[in-house]
Amino acid sequence: MELKEFIHFLNRLEENHIFYKLSKMRRESVMVEVAVPGQRWEIEFMEDGTVEVEKFIVDGNFYDGREIDFLFADFSD
Repeated sequence: MELKEFIHFLNRLEENHIFYKLSKMRRESVMVEVAVPGQRWEIEFMEDGTVEVEKFIVDGNFYDGREIDFLFADFSD
């Protein structure tokens, strides 16, 4: 994807009032993080022109504050 197409994509998000933010997780890409009701998308635009899309879909379950303990137990170094 060329820079012109990337900017057009960002403009489309803005025109459609879709929240996004830009970040850089990998050396060879720029990530657009998109938040819509019930979903979060990570769209990476790679330096070779490819695009990778990963979608995280909410299952509708909610948890109480005790769930935070699992976060640290499962993902801490």
